[in-house]
Amino acid sequence: MRTFVIRAWAIAALATASTAALAESPVARAQASRPAQPEAASGYRERAGVQAHRFMAVTANPHASRAAFDVLAAGGSAVDAAIAAQMVLTLVEPQSSGIGGGGFLLHYDARTRSVRAYDGRETAPAQAGPDLFVGRDGEPMEFFDAVVGGRSVGVPGLVRMLELAHARHGVLPWARLFAPAIRLAREGFEVGPRLHGLLARDPSLREDPAAAALYYDAQGRARPVGYRLRNPALADTLARIAAQGSLALHAGAIARDVVDAVRNHRRNPGLLGERDLAFYRPLEREPLCTAHRRYRVCVMPPPSSGGIAIAQMLAYWRAAPAGTRLATPDGRLDADGAHRFVEAARLAFADRDRYVADTDFVALPGQRIGEPVAAVRGSLLDPAYLASRAAMIGARSMVHAPPGVPGGAVEDGASAWSPELAATTHLSIVDAHGNAVAMTSSIENAFGARTMARGFLLNNQLTDFSFAPTHDGRPAANRVQPGKRPRSAMSPTIVLDRATGALVLVIGSPGGPSIVSYVARVLIEVLDDGLGLQRAISLPNLGSRNGPTELERGRVEPAIADALARRGHPVEFVDMTSGLHGIARRCDARRCRLEGGVDPRREGLALGR
Repeated sequence: MRTFVIRAWAIAALATASTAALAESPVARAQASRPAQPEAASGYRERAGVQAHRFMAVTANPHASRAAFDVLAAGGSAVDAAIAAQMVLTLVEPQSSGIGGGGFLLHYDARTRSVRAYDGRETAPAQAGPDLFVGRDGEPMEFFDAVVGGRSVGVPGLVRMLELAHARHGVLPWARLFAPAIRLAREGFEVGPRLHGLLARDPSLREDPAAAALYYDAQGRARPVGYRLRNPALADTLARIAAQGSLALHAGAIARDVVDAVRNHRRNPGLLGERDLAFYRPLEREPLCTAHRRYRVCVMPPPSSGGIAIAQMLAYWRAAPAGTRLATPDGRLDADGAHRFVEAARLAFADRDRYVADTDFVALPGQRIGEPVAAVRGSLLDPAYLASRAAMIGARSMVHAPPGVPGGAVEDGASAWSPELAATTHLSIVDAHGNAVAMTSSIENAFGARTMARGFLLNNQLTDFSFAPTHDGRPAANRVQPGKRPRSAMSPTIVLDRATGALVLVIGSPGGPSIVSYVARVLIEVLDDGLGLQRAISLPNLGSRNGPTELERGRVEPAIADALARRGHPVEFVDMTSGLHGIARRCDARRCRLEGGVDPRREGLALGR
């Protein structure tokens, strides 16, 4: 079977050379030849933690953070602020998320001390089948041959998910929440270095006439840094949604234009239909909450694979010998802890690739289709199963972990790779009443399907399905099926105190499959090692997707890389562009305060009062 190819020119330019110290390391020859992740455009800039006492918003863009802050200051709820921020992100961060995509939202209710999960993940059109990404030669398509155009576009779910969450938890009027984005779209915003760099490097966005007119000049050059970018078409779309709700997007003239852009794409038409849009339904799901030390960690259930993988990694961490740390007290990675962490990731990804998909279509081991994920006998979270898997972590790297067989899982599915990439965004918000939102949203690859309708870009989320529908004669769990939601690694996370139910931490990140390791790393460093949130977010990233041991290029100390190499790790240095944005709630005898953490690898902002 043909190897999937992700062309370097379609992702990003190669990152700069490693530091001299790394070059002198014995493991320097393991430097990754792979290109930078799609959103590695902001550089690294040290950040200081931000503190507040009443409310706080942390998003990936200053414009979005200000919109959320203003809503909170006006008495809005955490969900209200999330909606205002997301609409602005559609405009100012078009490569990452928007109303043409989907997302997951966790909500914490301070009064009942409970967490709810909202699923706005895209779905496959009714006409889509398992061979959607199989070429005429019977082999899986190359990734960007599938991405660009209408073939990869799933039914967007973000607006309807936010509308559902607003009906449950909103305070301010729906239309009020769109005002900041509408105003900014009409008046314009200055293009920043990150957006300019991504526009300049992308070879396909110019092929779409509407996107070319908006983001490039007559010679095809990306709008320069400082250019005032106005998007009146998006302003009109948002005004219609503000007035009419999600129906304005999912039926009528806007829906027809979306379908037309998909089905009549000049070289890669897709299958999205008006009925797919009209009948899309967001879901309210039971969150996956597990005990970790004195905390209750709540994550998204499937179709997110991140929640189960993070829960497994935390279990493998708890099984470590006493005194194991991922970060030292002075805020550096520990070699023993790094080894344990990466091996835990290998085990989790082996199970993820083998078993996890949309549980409304595919049953997890030990559970029925449609059942909430639970730590029952024979499941992926069965304590006995997790203990047996944790015992596989030894002194040397496994290099490649096999999937487990919890409770003698039946062989009715197959492991299959899905080429998720890193164009996503995350925001964390706590309102004045103590309610919180962790929301991760995406259009999948940078600039999605490179197809624009009514001022917004359409997603390419269908490429999160497995390209090969079968493996060794067995169906892939994450194969394309009509109405199915593709597996995702998005992992918005809310941590509570187990004894009181009080809010402790709100966190999440973009980053494709690496989201799992990004979030798990910060959870361990904050909850187990006792680091402050900003310091934890700023520490180097590391992990494995059950392949090479990936270390953040230019930031992991040579001694750590050398120690892992001596334990048999196949070390690669890669750009690990997380976008970890979080809020920690810390209390003393007198009062509680909110600590905001912003990823120094991006251009986000924490604002609070």
